[in-house]
Amino acid sequence: MNKYNKGFTMIELMAVLVILGILATIVVVNTAPVFQRANLEKIKADMSQTSKALELYKFNELSYPTTSQGLTALVNPHSELKNPFLYPEDGYISFEPLDPWGREYIYENPPRRAKKYDLYTLGADGMPGGTGEDSDIGNWMQ
Repeated sequence: MNKYNKGFTMIELMAVLVILGILATIVVVNTAPVFQRANLEKIKADMSQTSKALELYKFNELSYPTTSQGLTALVNPHSELKNPFLYPEDGYISFEPLDPWGREYIYENPPRRAKKYDLYTLGADGMPGGTGEDSDIGNWMQ
């Protein structure tokens, strides 16, 4: 046995790296749709929770927060409250939810697309419009 034959050859190492690359590609391709579904489910859950908080706010204040008051009105009381004594001690929600890409949801009242208010995310790209994961998702779609 030769003392120089103890390691791997360059060809063997390259073959292992190619196989690992192929396996990694297969895993990424097969898990991407799962992540897209998870993002959509998170958006649905966030919008449902926020919508319930907005309805309770309206019940107490007789109107939804304005665009300038935003979703922050659900977390912290503001000076324009009509019934400040009805404001929950911990707020209507504990924090403003973020979309799956880490951005705040957009809230508009008066609405431009829905009947009560607009609540939406601009998708993965953060730009209006788009398709697939980049498309806007809002409460007017429900």
